[in-house]
Amino acid sequence: MLLIQDLAQEAGLEGVVSEEKTLSVIDLIVNGGTGSILIISVLFVMLFVALYIYFERIFAIKAASKIDSNFMNQIRDHVTNGKLEAAKILCAQTDSPVARLTEKGISRIGKPLDDINTAIENAGTLEVYKLEKNVSVLATVAGAAPMIGFLGTVIGMILAFHQMASSGGQAEMGSLASGIYTAMTTTVAGLIVGIIAYIGYNHLVNRTDKVVHKMEANAVEFLDLLNEPL
Repeated sequence: MLLIQDLAQEAGLEGVVSEEKTLSVIDLIVNGGTGSILIISVLFVMLFVALYIYFERIFAIKAASKIDSNFMNQIRDHVTNGKLEAAKILCAQTDSPVARLTEKGISRIGKPLDDINTAIENAGTLEVYKLEKNVSVLATVAGAAPMIGFLGTVIGMILAFHQMASSGGQAEMGSLASGIYTAMTTTVAGLIVGIIAYIGYNHLVNRTDKVVHKMEANAVEFLDLLNEPL
């Protein structure tokens, strides 16, 4: 009976010790030393930049993809009836890449079709550049964040082994383990930031491609309109 009580007391003590050793994320960051705090601060800034660019671009791309489904029908009517100024006004009142490409094509009506096509393509290149503004930064964050996290872990491991070497191999395993798992928090932080930036980058690329395809489809429709017999 006494043995059972002793075991119960030991189990209770182990539970208390395990609860006392439970650390929060803040504790892991703070206890990692100056290097860990610095690296995770850099990763936090990168995460903020990545999220800002993602949401700023997603709203811009969403706005660029909106266009009245009756827009090209109105352009067709104006061009067919020779009302080029009315068509230009309609394009100017519609704030979208498709409208700006169409306006560029309308302003070239009367010139050879190849010149019109070239003007539309050049304008399309500029519109794509605007849509992809700062998106490459997300790709950079996606690649750099994990490497910065690994750098923090390597630095933590070097410091842990340096402590072991300087103590003549008599360093306490508790202090070494604490330094190692705390340093590895930088890897976790780097991977989290990298994954978020990577997913955001691919989503923006996919949404941009859809807008580009819509621009190309409307450009082809406009060129077909010019080729139609009057």
